[in-house]
Amino acid sequence: MEEKKEIKKEETKQKETKVQENTSKEVKETKPKTTVAAPKHKSRRKLLSTSGRVYIKSSFNNTIITITDDKGNVINWASSGSSGFKGTKKGTPFAAQIASANCARKASEMGLKQVAVFVSGPGSGRETAIRALQSSGLSVTFIKDITPIPHNGCRPPKQRRV
Repeated sequence: MEEKKEIKKEETKQKETKVQENTSKEVKETKPKTTVAAPKHKSRRKLLSTSGRVYIKSSFNNTIITITDDKGNVINWASSGSSGFKGTKKGTPFAAQIASANCARKASEMGLKQVAVFVSGPGSGRETAIRALQSSGLSVTFIKDITPIPHNGCRPPKQRRV
């Protein structure tokens, strides 16, 4: 302990003499800047279980895919909009396929193997999203439609005339 204190005292004396020498030359001592780069991405944790759930919300304008574990904690999500599609192209089946494949690829990297699929909404990307999940390597155990259907509740919006 005493040796460390003595070493620190000697270092401070040396710094003081350097500063005094430099003041006569009007040049101040600068400390070297050391910067440590922060990691760009968080490290992804491996999953404890290999099974999970996939929720596919398909509307007329977009398709949102959310992958959770069995407890309901979100592992990964993707949408047609986040996959690079804009405007009316977000509602297409191809956009849903790409979004589903992106989401499934990231989830399988984390160790997910089996999924149960829950589909909701009237959109056109429902079936293609499920097919993309299967083709990307995830085994689908069952598929359930959880689209909310009213038992004669509120009046629906008027039908479109196309």
